[in-house]
Amino acid sequence: MSESKVWLITGCSTGFGRHIAQKAIEAGYKVVVTARNVQQVTDLIAGHEDQVIALPLDVTSPEQIRNVVDRTIEKFNRIDVLVNNAGIGYFSSVEESVEEETRKMFEVNFWGLMHVTNAVLPHMRSQKSGHIINFSSIGGLASFPTLGYYHATKYAVEGISESLSQELTPFNIHVTLIEPSGFRTDWAGRSSVKTETSIPELKESIVGQMLQGIELGAGQETGDPAKAAEAVIKVVETTEPPLRLLLGQQAYDTATYKFNSLLASIEQWKETTINADYK
Repeated sequence: MSESKVWLITGCSTGFGRHIAQKAIEAGYKVVVTARNVQQVTDLIAGHEDQVIALPLDVTSPEQIRNVVDRTIEKFNRIDVLVNNAGIGYFSSVEESVEEETRKMFEVNFWGLMHVTNAVLPHMRSQKSGHIINFSSIGGLASFPTLGYYHATKYAVEGISESLSQELTPFNIHVTLIEPSGFRTDWAGRSSVKTETSIPELKESIVGQMLQGIELGAGQETGDPAKAAEAVIKVVETTEPPLRLLLGQQAYDTATYKFNSLLASIEQWKETTINADYK
């Protein structure tokens, strides 16, 4: 029954996190909603005081992570579903990216995700069950101009999630990567930082065009975050959840194009590849 499962969701103030929290609450799950500013999520408790708690969480703070996990166990005795949704974006050419900003993004998108996961895992292993939902992106499978360091964070999440999935199989703990394309969240707005290009050649190239296009397209994305939240609920409720779930037509088109092209290139260079072994 849904009432027996406990969800811990990061980044619930807006976007995917808020929509997933709302859907999980509506489905009757016990839910721990978190945000850096907890006042932005307290409205989710109204009418569900026995079912929902709201806690402050900056995923770069080890102390807050420990507190959230301890409070969740104290209140609900277990953690069945962890949704690592908290994340930020950064737009710039690779050449002009600001190291301070890219390191900050790694601290949230990768290290924050892993620190929360590692804090939850002992409880999931002890109960011999659990499901970790890691928000990646279509940008964790394919790359575009002006998003190089963002892609690096998501490729890292993809790689470690694959390994983690294999390590956790004996404990009946599932891992699912969520890979959305453009959705109407705040990701391209207040949840991102942009460094404008100052190199004339780049400004006149695809870099300048992409930076302008991202700004103009913010809020016009085709993806519906409410439907994405429903998809996450569906994945958690299935008996055989996938390692990866693409969300959005653009995500599907981009992934299939990349992997068809990759396979064609692999086959084209097959002879050279296999001849690199000792014979």
